[in-house]
Amino acid sequence: MYEAERTSGDRNSAPGYGEPMDDGWSDHLRLGQDVRFVLVAVGGGAIRVGREIARQHIRHLETVAINCDPKVQGFDDFDRRVYLGPDTGADTDTGGSPVVGGTLARAAEPALERIFHGATFVILVGSLGGGAGSGAFPHLLDVACRNSEVVSAFAIKPFQCEGERRSIADRTIARLQFIPSYVERHEQGHATFQTLDNESLVRTQGRRAFGAVALHWADLIEHHIETSFVAPVEAMIEAVQLTQTAVEEPMNRIPAEEVPALEVVPPRVPASPEFPPILPAAGRGAEVELTFEVEDEAQRPNAR
Repeated sequence: MYEAERTSGDRNSAPGYGEPMDDGWSDHLRLGQDVRFVLVAVGGGAIRVGREIARQHIRHLETVAINCDPKVQGFDDFDRRVYLGPDTGADTDTGGSPVVGGTLARAAEPALERIFHGATFVILVGSLGGGAGSGAFPHLLDVACRNSEVVSAFAIKPFQCEGERRSIADRTIARLQFIPSYVERHEQGHATFQTLDNESLVRTQGRRAFGAVALHWADLIEHHIETSFVAPVEAMIEAVQLTQTAVEEPMNRIPAEEVPALEVVPPRVPASPEFPPILPAAGRGAEVELTFEVEDEAQRPNAR
């Protein structure tokens, strides 16, 4: 396995990187160091989505791209790039087989654990249907749940016209419910899973450019990261710092009525993430309301 990182401004070199966070939440937490937000994209489609998110430079967010294609090493938009193949850089062809992708992910487990170890909030995005996504995504979900605090996972499901790839995606999604670490985290309220069905965009918006599909999912996930993780943690730490200042500094510096009364607890992923309509960021085109649903194909009249 080959792993590449940015050579300048590397956040991994900061003091305290990778140290697990204690239950009491330290009085001097540092965002991006003691509290880490990590976005991991696995598979070609998910990497396209992750690249759109990375280009928005969300505060404190680390971005990682993982694939079985050596071209992943050149995706400089990401902080870290992991090639699930030999260290020599030789090409590894999964042949679209999830079995091969899963084997490569298991072989790279020590390196993958280092990515997730000590992470506070992990956002895992996988594009299902191929060898890298369907094969590695379940293994990555397991490693993330065992080595981080909170996991929010998204699986991108292929279009109906993609035939066998969509069937592979369905089988992969079914497997996720039998991963012990995920089930345990989910029962604790520390892990959620959401399917992003490309076919839902066809039903609601008609034919769209392939790049526009990735952009829609990127906007949705970006909104989730900002509102569920980054902004609440920033507000919590700011409130804690204000409270500490009120205690340590003379009271004439901060009036008592401005000191918040709060119980500091780590934020958690909501039991069932709810996403509002997506409004593209400035310069991304006209406003479009995006809705989607997860459909059980077994209940469809024409299902095989």
